[in-house]
Amino acid sequence: MTRTYPDDPADAFPRPPRTITDGEGREIEVVAADATDTEDLVEMYLDFNPEDRAQGIPPVKDEAIRKWLDVILGDECLNVVARHEGDAIGHATLVPDNEDEQELAIFVLQAYQGAGIGTALVQTLLGHGQDQGVGKVWLTVERWNEPAIALYEKVGFETSNTESFEVEMAIRL
Repeated sequence: MTRTYPDDPADAFPRPPRTITDGEGREIEVVAADATDTEDLVEMYLDFNPEDRAQGIPPVKDEAIRKWLDVILGDECLNVVARHEGDAIGHATLVPDNEDEQELAIFVLQAYQGAGIGTALVQTLLGHGQDQGVGKVWLTVERWNEPAIALYEKVGFETSNTESFEVEMAIRL
């Protein structure tokens, strides 16, 4: 499948690590993540609201979560994690798709949604991607998920395909 990307690259994004104050006044640390973060992310995903799962991810059960994290926390993917008081409360990843394309996925615990943490995660992940030479990033989002679409547009993603029940969006780094 050939995706359409904006002609012009996005501006520079913030790099990890960074600390933000979210809309609720909480100090949130956003850092690059790797396999050493597995246990914290397993805990986070076990608390994840089933209604916030899309396209079968994140998995539901402990063993399936661990297998999934083994893949996305490996050397091929880029990851950032958001922490509040040391606990993982959000995670975003870039998964290689084609030669110069990466798919973005983001997850924020329900109690932390709507406070700007998702925006900080996406921006920081894209900055991490810029550092690593990532050129193109795409994602899909259910068309009814207006808050997520607004977040992606705010960061600079453009709609590239609306032919299914999901909206495909893309950005050039």
